[in-house]
Amino acid sequence: MRARPRPPVQGRGIFSGTGLIITCLAATLAALVFPIWSYADRSDPTGAVNVLSAQTVSTRYGPLSAQDRDFIVKVRLAGLWELPAGELAEQKGTTQAVRTAGQHLVDGHASLDAHVRSVATQLGVPIPNQPNDQQQQWLATMTAAQGQDFDRQFANIVRLAHGRVFSVVAQVRAGTQNTLVRDLADDANTTVLDHIKVLEATGYVDFATLAQQLSVTPSPAASPPVFAPSDAIPVVPSPAPTSPPSPTYPLPPAASSPPPPNSP
Repeated sequence: MRARPRPPVQGRGIFSGTGLIITCLAATLAALVFPIWSYADRSDPTGAVNVLSAQTVSTRYGPLSAQDRDFIVKVRLAGLWELPAGELAEQKGTTQAVRTAGQHLVDGHASLDAHVRSVATQLGVPIPNQPNDQQQQWLATMTAAQGQDFDRQFANIVRLAHGRVFSVVAQVRAGTQNTLVRDLADDANTTVLDHIKVLEATGYVDFATLAQQLSVTPSPAASPPVFAPSDAIPVVPSPAPTSPPSPTYPLPPAASSPPPPNSP
């Protein structure tokens, strides 16, 4: 006698009513969790994901990031050594073009330094009061140089420093969310570009060597020092100049300065 087939057992397996509900809920949960997991450790080339990180603090002028604070310190450091370098060029330059470049450095950094000191005070960022070791070495090199050797040292050292900071200014200006830092970056951009132009107008900039140096990552010695909040030095914003210098200067053409010798 042929056995009758057993009817299927109802209510078992994942395709039963309860099993189907549990399966759907698990799939929905996985769909919600996966995007969070997949993006948690993913690098963001624009930095947008990590803008408001633990190193970013809130201020009345907008978020202040670690990059913003580092930029403020760099601008302050630039004025601490480039203004004296400009004074040296005014005194020791052998051509009018070199002395004019020195005047631009003095005027530009006098104004920019007053701006950065004001920003640092309003945002509570501690800033240094002396150049770092690398910058002091540059000043010592220019102080010891004489004649056309000074002209070449001045033009190339300061042009290299401006070339390095130019990209930093652009990066900060593009990404900062702080209005004070944004205004400072605008001011710094105008000042740095002006100084680059007058340095190149001296006729002493060695562009081949400059390109090689700019392609090399600066040594750690050139980085600004780190200041703990307890080391902050209270600063008072410098008064704005009563008669700000004219933004343009008559520049002698580069050809009026003797080009650096190409042969030993």
